Amino acid sequence: MKPLLICDCDEVLLHMVRHFSVWLDEAHDIEFSLAGGDFARSMRRRADGNFVASEEMPAILDGFFPDQMHRQTAVPHVREALAELSQVAEIVILTNLRDHCREHRIAQLASHGIVHRVECNQGGKGGPVARLVAEHGNPVTVFVDDLAVHHQSVAGHAPGVHRLHMIAEPALAPHVPPAPAAHARIDDWLEAKEWIAGRFASGGPAPVPTRA
Repeated sequence: MKPLLICDCDEVLLHMVRHFSVWLDEAHDIEFSLAGGDFARSMRRRADGNFVASEEMPAILDGFFPDQMHRQTAVPHVREALAELSQVAEIVILTNLRDHCREHRIAQLASHGIVHRVECNQGGKGGPVARLVAEHGNPVTVFVDDLAVHHQSVAGHAPGVHRLHMIAEPALAPHVPPAPAAHARIDDWLEAKEWIAGRFASGGPAPVPTRA
């Protein structure tokens, strides 16, 4: 049974926020602060200086996905790292996009030389990760994502999964602390590849923290 690697896409495989920031300026006259850390407090309208309301964000994101996805660029070394890891593991891309974006994401990743199964999701990733692990026969599994909330979700639903926190955008990474529910934080694919391979080689589930 092959190990399983479950990867997020934006800010793990592909850069997103740097291109989203440029598009927001061009299309909406909105300033996006890469140093904001909190996505909800990163978008400010230039006209009045007010933050974009949370209820407006889904419509704005729908304007970027899928029509502006061509702007996104691959994270350094990711194609080579995934190609090497795919020699020993199954790889699934679990991306939080609406279902109608799935074919666009598949084509987008393929244009960067990344061709693996893609699944779309909305909300927490713990449930989908647990289902993927079960589908593959409960192998040694590594989960990679940039958002702490998803590591917490996976910890709750699939505690035996090894969890790697990665933020591949160098302008954003220093402003975001390591996810408490992740086992490690690595923002570079050269180092991440070795960490992931080490978890696969261990042959066992992730350690579950014990409470005193």
